[in-house]
Amino acid sequence: MTTAIAFDKTVPGQFTLDSYKKHFADFLEYLKVQAQTQPVANLVRARAKFIDDVLASLWRHFDLDRQKQLSLIAVGGYGRGELHPFSDIDLLILTESRLNPALQEQIGKFVTLLWDLRLEVGHSVRTIKESVSLGKDDITIATNLMEMRFLCGNKQLFDQLSVEVSKDNFWPSNQFFQAKRHEQQRRHAQYHGTAYNLEPNLKANPGGLRDIQTIGWVAKKHFRTRTMRELVAYQYLTEDEYQELMECEAYLWQMRFALHIEAGRNENRILFDYQPAVAKQLGFGDDGKASVERMMKRFFRTVQRVSELNEMLLQHFEGSILKNHSKYKVQKLDDMFEIHGHLIHASDKAVFARRENILRLFWHVANCPQIHGIHSETIRLLRQVLRRLMGDLQDYEACRQLFMAIIRHPNGLDLAITLMHRHGILAAYLLPWRNIVGQMQFDLFHAYTVDEHTHRVLKNIHRYTVPEFANEFPLCTDIVKRMEKPELLYLAGIFHDIAKGRGGDHSDLGALDAREFGKLHKLSEFDTKLIVWLVEQHLLMSVTAQRRDIHDPAVIAEFAEKVRDETRLNYLYCLTLADIRATNDNLWNDWKGSLLRELYLGTQKAFRRGLEKPMDLRDQIREHQAEALRLLAEQGIDESKVSPLWSKFKADYFARYNPKLIAWHTENLLQHADFSQPMVLISPTAMRGGTQVFIYTADQPNLFARIVAALDGKKVSIFDAQIMTNKDGYAMDTFVVLEQNGNAVTATSRIQSLKKALEGAISQQAVVERSKARPNKQLKAFHVPPKVVFLPASNKQRTMLELAALDMPGLLATIGQVFSQCEINIHAAKITTIGERAEDFFMISTRQDQALSADEQARLRRVLVEQLTDVIEG
Repeated sequence: MTTAIAFDKTVPGQFTLDSYKKHFADFLEYLKVQAQTQPVANLVRARAKFIDDVLASLWRHFDLDRQKQLSLIAVGGYGRGELHPFSDIDLLILTESRLNPALQEQIGKFVTLLWDLRLEVGHSVRTIKESVSLGKDDITIATNLMEMRFLCGNKQLFDQLSVEVSKDNFWPSNQFFQAKRHEQQRRHAQYHGTAYNLEPNLKANPGGLRDIQTIGWVAKKHFRTRTMRELVAYQYLTEDEYQELMECEAYLWQMRFALHIEAGRNENRILFDYQPAVAKQLGFGDDGKASVERMMKRFFRTVQRVSELNEMLLQHFEGSILKNHSKYKVQKLDDMFEIHGHLIHASDKAVFARRENILRLFWHVANCPQIHGIHSETIRLLRQVLRRLMGDLQDYEACRQLFMAIIRHPNGLDLAITLMHRHGILAAYLLPWRNIVGQMQFDLFHAYTVDEHTHRVLKNIHRYTVPEFANEFPLCTDIVKRMEKPELLYLAGIFHDIAKGRGGDHSDLGALDAREFGKLHKLSEFDTKLIVWLVEQHLLMSVTAQRRDIHDPAVIAEFAEKVRDETRLNYLYCLTLADIRATNDNLWNDWKGSLLRELYLGTQKAFRRGLEKPMDLRDQIREHQAEALRLLAEQGIDESKVSPLWSKFKADYFARYNPKLIAWHTENLLQHADFSQPMVLISPTAMRGGTQVFIYTADQPNLFARIVAALDGKKVSIFDAQIMTNKDGYAMDTFVVLEQNGNAVTATSRIQSLKKALEGAISQQAVVERSKARPNKQLKAFHVPPKVVFLPASNKQRTMLELAALDMPGLLATIGQVFSQCEINIHAAKITTIGERAEDFFMISTRQDQALSADEQARLRRVLVEQLTDVIEG
């Protein structure tokens, strides 16, 4: 049991607000100094003791100590005597009876003063009867009362409430357990059931401090104990498990304590912005990402241990102590395993002496749909054997055979792979996997650690095979259904990011790991080569779809040449879709899905025509025109009306736009009466995954700058842009936009507002002022300096510009303003956003329709970098 350290300055005898504020400031500085040498447990208890003394002094200052009908009680974390530097201070002012107005006013002044001292105080004023009644109705209040601690006032009142709270009818043990478990399940659901978020909440995240507290609450309520240590004697947990929990709690406390100091407030989410300073405080060094990686890897491994202990001990409590599993039937699987209710149970404590039985357990999970989890006694056996394991499980031939049997099983990637990930079996089987457990990814594209991201990739692939999700991605469902060996896709998913964090190209290093795996597991040379190629090229399709013009037949031909055949295309498409969707729940959208699907179908068509005969541009144009005419004919529009309009369009237009969009443009242009006025079309429903904005107007200087500034002012995100002019000098510009939440713009009022803003911007001569927004705090944690590269263009009168920068509000508007300032014309644009990074391509020329000279390129680069840097730094 740790004890609080002593703060040698007493509470000021004469009360003034300034003297008390100085007292608090002195204590905070004292904590910062002591944190360098003292265990964090001593520090949190020292702050609780410090607050005890301050409250007692102020209680006397307001003459509340003379009121015999009052008792001041600490509840919640403060009741446990645990306060981090800026933790909430939860108080119960217990009264004998209802208060008179004068006493209410005294208590009001007492609480107001606490707020004036900048304390995060939560308080309630209740009688014993009210406290018990409310506690019976609310599990949170009941839990707080369980941990109450007397501070000052009438001790007899406190004792009376303690007696009431200890009675059996105040939340019977079984009901309390069920309520706390449901509370935990709801909390976990808020974090998508995973502890591996890159900006985790130290308190509420799965595997965080609240999960440790839940373990203690349910058992301490049942056994009527005050400390976790006492539960060892009741055989609720072993001595080793108790020590492990305390070690985990100590590390989480260290992080939370340092986070409070760094944030200067009650902050429990360790945001990217705070991570380097917290890592330095904890002694992991100050070498940027490397020190953060070390700290966070230990954090993620800590919460994994807490999650496992939490699951095991709560299940053990329910089954062995509350006897809630006694009615379950037992079904024998083989000589080693049986099913208790819906949990797989090892029938012999020595079962894992033969290491292949570890894998056999998970094969049973895959093979028996009625199994929903692992019995607590078997989890305990698994934990013990994994800690004694020497070498990798894949060293054993029998283990290799069972591992491949699981991967090949139709349900292997369902619950079985999740439990193997959760309980450290994948790490025990594959050394490379062990290296990515808790591995950070420093970008906004990935929301999870490498191992959790990979687990989610595997779950996404499995969804292709589940009938319930057949309509989610029907093309992938159809492809996987026809795959002769879907297990090769699963193995590519396992290895695609397995080499992250080692330095070097993770695709190349992961391919080497995949090759070794194939050799060890006796896969055929053909199968191994396919897995290796998928790992090497797992980013190819994503990069091509998002950064290249996939409507250009040359791009399709180049991509098809790299992929080589339709079998590889099928595997790569399914892997790419699962990979992108597993990076971040907020970044996937229909627009990205549309790009990938179009690239897949375009490449498939190229293969079916024969690579030696890739689709000719003229063939594509003819196909698009014929299909567009058919669609227009369905609307009663004859070809004779269409031909004069189309004669003004360049061939490039028909190659870049699909028939549905061509028909939409044509129908509206034929209805547009006055071409001296701009035509602005906004699709009322999503087209190709986003809202299409089509603008037809006489070309003019600064048009792009004005359009993107107007869109920026309406708070929509631009995901793609097609900039071109027709033979008569009219601009035909298309922008694909989404709301900031990633959805298409669908509300009629919103569409009308966008249209009005664009029409006004086109009519203006001056460039619309760009957004004044600045990167948010999360974005500022990333360093993406603006980079401008000029590339050769096939047209000698054009210059290709590639720009990489931190994605931020108003980025395109700023770029457009710079182009206007430097008198640059834009002929085409490709907009790409990957996490926190924007990568945009522009085909540009001077106002004289010439390629930029070396001096003009240098000036444009300098102005772009200067202005973008100015916006980023704010």
